[in-house]
Formats: sequence, C-alpha cells, structure tokens
Amino acid sequence: MKKIFTTILLFIGALTLHAQKFTTEGQAFGKIDKADLELKECEFEKDAAAMVLFNKGELYYDDNLNIVIQHHKRVKIFNESGKKQADVRIEYYGGNRFEYITGLQGQIYNLADGKVEAVKLDKKQIFTENVDKSRMALVFSFPNVKSGSVIEYKYQQTINSLSDIPDWFFQEEIPIKYSELVTTIPDWFDFTTQQRHYRPFTKYATQTESRSISSGTSTPLMFLENKTQWAMANVPAMVREPYMTSEVDNLQCLYFHLTSFRPPVGFTQSFSNTWAKVGGRLADDEDFGLQLKKKLLGENIIIDKAKTLKTDEEKIAYVFNEVKNTMKWNNVDRWYTNDGTSKAWEKKTGNSTEINLILYHLLKQSGVKAYPMVVSTREHGKVNPVYSFLYQFNRSVVYVPVDSTTNYVLDATSKYNCYLETPANLLGSHGLYIDKDNKKYDLVYLTRENPVRRVVLINAQIQPGGMMDGTAQVSSFSFDRASNVEKYKVNGEKKYIDYLRDNNNSLSITSLKMENLDEDNMPLNQHINFKQELTGSDKDYIYFNANLFSSLRSNPFLSENRVSDIDFGHCSSYNLTGMYKIPAGFKSDALPKSMNLVMPDKNITCNRMVVEQDGTILIRYVITYKKTLYFKDDYPQIYAFYKKMHELLNEQVVLKKSS
Repeated sequence: MKKIFTTILLFIGALTLHAQKFTTEGQAFGKIDKADLELKECEFEKDAAAMVLFNKGELYYDDNLNIVIQHHKRVKIFNESGKKQADVRIEYYGGNRFEYITGLQGQIYNLADGKVEAVKLDKKQIFTENVDKSRMALVFSFPNVKSGSVIEYKYQQTINSLSDIPDWFFQEEIPIKYSELVTTIPDWFDFTTQQRHYRPFTKYATQTESRSISSGTSTPLMFLENKTQWAMANVPAMVREPYMTSEVDNLQCLYFHLTSFRPPVGFTQSFSNTWAKVGGRLADDEDFGLQLKKKLLGENIIIDKAKTLKTDEEKIAYVFNEVKNTMKWNNVDRWYTNDGTSKAWEKKTGNSTEINLILYHLLKQSGVKAYPMVVSTREHGKVNPVYSFLYQFNRSVVYVPVDSTTNYVLDATSKYNCYLETPANLLGSHGLYIDKDNKKYDLVYLTRENPVRRVVLINAQIQPGGMMDGTAQVSSFSFDRASNVEKYKVNGEKKYIDYLRDNNNSLSITSLKMENLDEDNMPLNQHINFKQELTGSDKDYIYFNANLFSSLRSNPFLSENRVSDIDFGHCSSYNLTGMYKIPAGFKSDALPKSMNLVMPDKNITCNRMVVEQDGTILIRYVITYKKTLYFKDDYPQIYAFYKKMHELLNEQVVLKKSS
C-alpha cells in the first residue's frame, strides 16, 4: 500500500485531545505481574505455543490532522515453538515519507530465582530495512528468550493522511487474550466502519465531548470529537481451513472508510471517497500512470512484428508470450513500480506491476485497445467495492475488453498463465481499470462462468491374483491444465508421478506421456499406464475402487466445525469413466448402486452410474460445481454432502470367485 493522499495542513494552532475514561485492561509499559511469567498455558487454547496477553492501540489526529496511533503489545512465550514471536518485524510505508515509526521501546521479562528480571531491548539491535522505494520495516529480536518469557514493545505510528486509518485486527496466528482499539476523531470526519467478527465485542463504548482549538484570533474554535472503544477477549488463533481465501479475508477486524469531511474554513479537503478519484490519482502517479508511455529498449522489434499480425488476438498472444518468456517475476506484488518499467525491462526482472505495465505499453503501441488494471490476489484478500481504498490492491494486470461479453485479463508474471484465461488467483474479486484518455475508472468483477474440467478415461483388466493393470487418459482444461503443467515442469516427472498417485501406495505408474504440454489453447492430455495391487483381496474375493486420477480421493471437510467461508474460486466439472474387465472364474458379488447426490441448493451434484455387461463393469462419476462461494453458515450442508459424496467415491466393487 503506497499512499498518495495530499498532506492536510492546519492553518490554526494545536488541536488539543484529552484522554477519556474508558474501562480498559493491560498494564503500563515496564510493569508486569509475576503471575504472567508463571503462566504455563493459554486458558482457552491449551496447545498454543505463545499468546498475546494484550494488544492495544490508541488513535487520534495530531495538530496537522495526521493520524497517530500509539501501539502497545505484550506476548507470552509458552514453549520452543513460540520463541519465533520474539523476532519482530513492523512494516510500514515510509519510503515516500507517508508514514513513520517513532519511540520504539521493548523489554523482555524472565523469572530468575523466583524474581522478575527485565532486560531492555538494545536500540543498537533495532534495524531499519528498505523493502522497496515505498516500504520500510523495523526489525528486531529480543535476547535471552525462552519458555516462560514475556516480551513487550510499544511505538508510535504517524500517518501523513487525512483518511487512511489502518485496519485493526483482533486476531492473529496465535491466540489473543485481550485486544483493544480506542479512536478519538473530530466530528468533522464521517467514517463508515465495517466490523468483521464472529465473536462479540467484550467492550464497546462511545463518548462525545466539546473541544476547542486556537484559531489565531481571540475567539477559540469550538468543535466536538467522538471517542470510541472496541475490545475483544479470548480470541482463538487463526487456523487455515480448506478452500479458505486469504487470512486477511477471515481475520476478525475493523475497517475504516472516510465518506465525508466537513472542515472549518482554512482546511484543504482532499481524500479519495470514490473509485473515480482513486483511478484519477493512479493515472497521474509517477510510479503507475506516468510509466505507461515510457519507451523500452529495443521495443520496436516486438511492436513492428505485432503490427504485421492480422487480428488483435494474434497480437495479444504474441506480445503476451514475448513478455512472459522474457521477464522474470521477482515474486514481489505491489500496485506500483519500484525501479520503473524501462529499468525493469533492461534487467529482464521486475515486480508484478512493472512486468504488466510493460505488457500494456507494448500492446498499446501495437494497436490493441488495452487498459492497465489494479487487482488483488487471492492471498492478499478480496476487494470490497464499498470501500474506495487503493491499498486493497497489490498487483497490476492488463485489461482488454473484446466485446460486451468477452474480455481478457492478462498477467505475464507466471510462465504458466495463458492469455485466454483470467488467472485463478484473481477470480472472485474486483479490478479497477484506468482509462485516462476518457477519464473513466471503473471496477470490474473478475469471474469465470464456465466450469474448469477434468476428464478421466480408464480401461483396466482385473487379474485373478488381485492385481489391476490398465491405461488412463487424463484430460485437463483451463486452470487444471495450467496447474498440472506447472507441477510437471517445476518438480520434474518423478515427483509429478507421485502427485498422480495421490498417496496411494498400492498404485504404480509404469509410463507417462504428456501431450500438448506447450500448447496453451489445447487441453493437457496425460496418457498413463498403471498397475495396482488390490489390497484386501484373496483367492475368493477381489475388491477395487474406481476412483483413480480424479484428484478427489481425500475429503477436505473432515472437521465438524468451520470458522471461515468456503471459496472454491471457480466452478468445476469432473467426469470419471472406467471400464473394468472381470477376470475369468469371477463374477460381481456387490456392485455400487447408480445414484444421484444433490446439495440442497442444487449447485453441487454427484452422479454415479454403474452398469455390468458381458463381463465388463462400467462405472461413471460426474461431479459438477455451479457455485463458487458458500458462507460458513452453510457448512453443515457442505460437511454432510461431502461425507456422502466421498462414501460414494470410495465404495468398493466386490468380485467373488464363481462356484
């Protein structure tokens, strides 16, 4: 998040802010109860390696209407695994003087012979790291940390902005005993507050009082300020769950969005309360919009060749492949450039925005109607369209509208992306495209309506000794294709074969042939020869399971409880068809029944068809997902459906020796 808001200067004297009397918890810096050092475990999460005893923030506006936050945090270490909490990294946007950290102090407490021993953090061990041209970090580690230690630190964060109150998170990777935020805001500001939490606030209080400031005349200026306290206690650690999006999307937190500002005479109003304003500022930013027309070394070679191609699609395919094969992504996601497009092109490496603004420039110069777009990756979190904050984005891509129903979203950071597909890690969120010429800056919801398909065809023979040998063709389309191509090329064939076996130790793959490995617009066809030992079989009975190479062997929803929403990312379709030749001297004894399993909302279905004819058993599974998002309140239905579906998928065929 690089902030680009204008500094709001106050022409009048100091703004006086007074502390309010709120009920609060936690101790003053440097004072600690011996009981905290004797604490052996987290009361509400017994196996926690560490716990936040308290995390407190006090927010107010200073005399120049900068946002100031006083942070104070204390953490208890329970065991060796928790010692990593003593390595602290505080990142902030300081490279452009937008915000800065001051007054950092820290202490570590231990018990020595039953007495409290406190050691201050050596300021010589506090390091400032330049992450890039806009981001910085304070990095420090506490000495002599061990099981039982308590660490604490405090600092002041000053943000040179009128509107950008940071999000406050009541939840982390370790449990939190107490978390509190207190905000003191003049009533010139109207903030909309989004509260995302599934636990109730243990404290919520508001107060309003009159205040006065010097106006430079004999009459002070009177105004009101609103003070609000939010607090939450005994918050469990965030746990990653299957098909959860980012942690940011699921952590319990507060968001603030400035919707209006009514300053007295003498203030300059400047804040981005619409997406049009955000887009306009992006268009004029030196690290975004002003990069779009910069020339690239040797660009005419690519542009001239692109102009010889007849259609826009040919130009897009050519330029996209040139950029993705030439540039190397440095694994850094920012909405802004760091070195700039020209230098990144010369080095052949850059962050995601540098690479994709290069792509935009070359497409534009080649005559393709394209626009730069800022997006948020799945890991970064979904964009909330109600809150017009630039920091919701962390990557730039290229948006190419083809017609009223078709568009391309191009991302050249990955060698395995295809120009025909919006990358999977961008789906289910919004992108903001920038059309500076027409002063048009609109949000676009990024989605994929057609399902991603996997088709599996198996032809196998069952041997009397309890062995199966056969062939399989696995055809992967869209993201399933891209994912498998990447696994194969990055990890190599041996590890890829292990992936195909899916932890099935009885299955061995004797040969593998990959077809269309480098043809982006074709399905990936995998031709497999395999053998499988049918465990549990004996001379009289043979057992086998038809669920092979479907990628659906394991049920991801085994927990009875769920705290996050389920986001599949895209619709999917699985079609598994197997023909199994029964060995001579055997007959079917127990065949799974043909049946159809349907979610209550009818958006997930599992159909199984079983037919026996002329000594061959045909089993077909067709599984379709027509919906991508289920809220956590729907989890009981998902849990029940998946339990039944995997019972169907794993139900065995039983063959019996003929009399």
